[in-house]
Amino acid sequence: MPTATVTSKGQLTIPQSVRRALHLEAGVRVRFTPNNDGSYSLQALACPVTDLFGFFGPYQGEPLSVEAMNQAMMDGAAKANQ
Repeated sequence: MPTATVTSKGQLTIPQSVRRALHLEAGVRVRFTPNNDGSYSLQALACPVTDLFGFFGPYQGEPLSVEAMNQAMMDGAAKANQ
């Protein structure tokens, strides 16, 4: 079972096997949630933005202006509020 030691500054290095299992990379924020039995759960809050590269595939349409993108966001927000 992997273990780690807390430093005098309150820091610890998460073992590589645990980082891999939880998909933790540098820059990922984590949350510590207390459990009823006194233990804590560790949860990644976000992935690095570089992991999103190519997530939706390449854009195939015409280039959009900032104004057109803003309008699309406002239209989507209006639909969500209906």
